[in-house]
Amino acid sequence: MDSQTSQPSQASPSPHTFQVDLRGLVDLLSHHLYSSPKVYLRELLQNAVDAITARRAEQPDAPATVRLYAEGGTLRVEDSGVGLTESDVHSLLATIGRSSKRNDGLESARSDFLGQFGIGLLACFVVAERIRVVSRSARTPEAAPVEWTAADDGSYTVRTLPHEARAEPGTTVHLVARAGAAEWLDEERVRSLARDFGALLPYDVRVGDEAIADLPAPWDRSYPSPSGRRVALALHCRELFGFTPLDSIDLDVPLAGIRGVAYVLPTAVSPAQRATHRVHLKGMLLTERAEQLLPDWAFFVRCVLDTDSLRPTASRESLYEDETLAAVREALGERIRSWLTGLAAGDPERLAAFLSVHHLGVKSLARHDAEMLRTMLPWLPFETTDGRLSLEEFAQRHPVVHFTRTVEEYRQVAAIASAQGVGVVNGGYTYDSELIEALPAVRPDTAVSELDADTVTAHLDTVDPAEELALAGFLAVARARLDPLNCDVVLRAFHPLSVPALHLDDRSARHEQARAEAEEQADDLWAGILGSLRGSAPRARLVLNHLNPLIRRISSLGDPDLAGTATESLYGQALLMAQRPLRPADSALLNRAFIGLLEWATHTDTGKDDRR
Repeated sequence: MDSQTSQPSQASPSPHTFQVDLRGLVDLLSHHLYSSPKVYLRELLQNAVDAITARRAEQPDAPATVRLYAEGGTLRVEDSGVGLTESDVHSLLATIGRSSKRNDGLESARSDFLGQFGIGLLACFVVAERIRVVSRSARTPEAAPVEWTAADDGSYTVRTLPHEARAEPGTTVHLVARAGAAEWLDEERVRSLARDFGALLPYDVRVGDEAIADLPAPWDRSYPSPSGRRVALALHCRELFGFTPLDSIDLDVPLAGIRGVAYVLPTAVSPAQRATHRVHLKGMLLTERAEQLLPDWAFFVRCVLDTDSLRPTASRESLYEDETLAAVREALGERIRSWLTGLAAGDPERLAAFLSVHHLGVKSLARHDAEMLRTMLPWLPFETTDGRLSLEEFAQRHPVVHFTRTVEEYRQVAAIASAQGVGVVNGGYTYDSELIEALPAVRPDTAVSELDADTVTAHLDTVDPAEELALAGFLAVARARLDPLNCDVVLRAFHPLSVPALHLDDRSARHEQARAEAEEQADDLWAGILGSLRGSAPRARLVLNHLNPLIRRISSLGDPDLAGTATESLYGQALLMAQRPLRPADSALLNRAFIGLLEWATHTDTGKDDRR
C-alpha cells in the first residue's frame, strides 16, 4: 500500500453553502410558520413602514405615504421610504434571512422598526407567483432606479432603469397572483386586511383613495364626558370583538410603552377557556390571538393594546415569552386589580353587576391576594344556610363559620343545620373553601371550622333516656341491618319535623368505607395490605328524627323484618335527599327495601281479602 495514501490529507476542506429550495421554503411558510396567507399584506405594510421610518431617521421632514392598488389579480404597493440601490437589492432582497435594519448605521434606530427577522418579501410568495420591485434610494439620490424581479422557482433578475422610471425616492412592489390565490389580491380583501393590520399605523396609508389609519386610537381620543367615552369604547368593542362590554379598563403602562383597553365580558366564561387578545406592535397588528398577555385569573376581559416593547415570535403572530412579557403581564394584572378595588370604593352598583357574572374570577384573585380579599369580602357571594351572602355578612351573624368542602356534604346538613341555628357555608364550589379558610387572616376575630358529622350531631337534641330505652329493640334491629354498610344508627330529636332521617358522614368516613369495600373484593395478599390501613375514623351514621311521626310508627312495629326493611328504606331516602351518588351496595339495598315493602303491602291486602 502506498504510504502516501494511508496518511490523512492535511489540506483544509473547502467550505460549502446551503442550497435553498424556494418552493419548499414557501410551502414551509404558508403551511407551518404562518396561520393564514393574509400575512403577506402585513409583510408588505411592514416593509413600507420600516422604509419610511429609516428615511425619516435621516430626513425628518420626508413624506410618509403608503399606497395600495389592487386590480385584476395584481397588487401594487408604493411607499415614500428610504429606497434601495442596486447593491442593496443584491444583498437584501436576494439573501434570505438578512435584515436591512442591521445595515448602514441604522442599528441605533432599530427599536423603531417593525420587522426583526428579514423574511420580508419572501412571505408574498404565499399568494404570488411573481414579485417585481422598483426602487430608488433616498440616501444615494444620484443612483439610478433599480428593478428586481423574482419568480417562485427561486430565480430573479436585477437591472437598472432610466431616472425617469421613478422620479422620487421610495419603492414600488408589484405582485401577480399565483393560481388559486387571486382572491387574496381582490380590492375589497386588500382593503379589509389593510384596515385590520394598519388601523393604528402612524403614517398616511391608503387603499386607492381610502385612508386606512384611524388615529388616534379609541382609547386615546378626547370625549365630551366620561359617559360619552364609555359609549364610544363600547361601540369599539362591539366592532372588534362582537359583544357590548360590562365596562372598560384603561391599560396604561408607560414604562413598557403600552396603551390600550380591556373590555369586561358581559357573560360568564369558564376559567379554563383561553382568553385571546389583540396586540399591535408599533401600530401594526401583531396578533388577535395573544393568550399569555394577562394573568390566568383575568379570564373575564378581552384586551386590545399597542406596544413598542414586547417581542414577537418568528412568525410575528404571537408574543415571545421572556422577562419583559412577564413584567407586562404583572403590570396589566395590577391595572385590572386597581379597577376592581376602585369599583368597591366608589361604584358598588357596577361592582355588584360585575360580580353577578364574574365572581369566580375575583375569587381566584382574592385567594392569593390578602388585600383583594379584604376589599372584596363584603361583595363576594357564597351559598350559606342563611341564603346567598358575603362572608363578611355571614361572619357578623355567626361567631364560628362552619363550612363543608363538598356540595354533597352541604346538601346533607343545610336544612338541619339551619333549623338548629348552626351557620354553614357551602365550600364545595371552585375556590370557596380556600377563601373561607383565609377569612381569619383578614378578620382575626372570626373562627372558621370545617363541619363534620360529630358537630352536626352535637347540635341535635338528645331523646329522653327512658324513651330511647323503650326503643332499644328497634334500634338493635336497625343497626344490624345497616352494619354491613358501615353505617351506625342514632336517635335524636330535631327540626324540621318533616325530615324523618338524616345521613351524616365526612371524608374520613367515606375513605374508610371505600377501603373496607376494596378489602372485601381483594385477594388475600391485597386484603391483608388494606386491612393494615384500617383507620379509626367514625363510621357514617343515620340519624333518626324521634319527632317525626313516621319514625314513631316504624319504631313501634312488632315485626323485626318489617322494621329492618323500613330502616333500609329510610337509609336510601336519606341518601337521595342528600343527592349523594349511590354505590352498588346502596342501589341494591334500595331495590331490596322497595320490593320488600311491596311484598309486605301485597301480603297484608291479600290476607284482608281472605278474611273477607
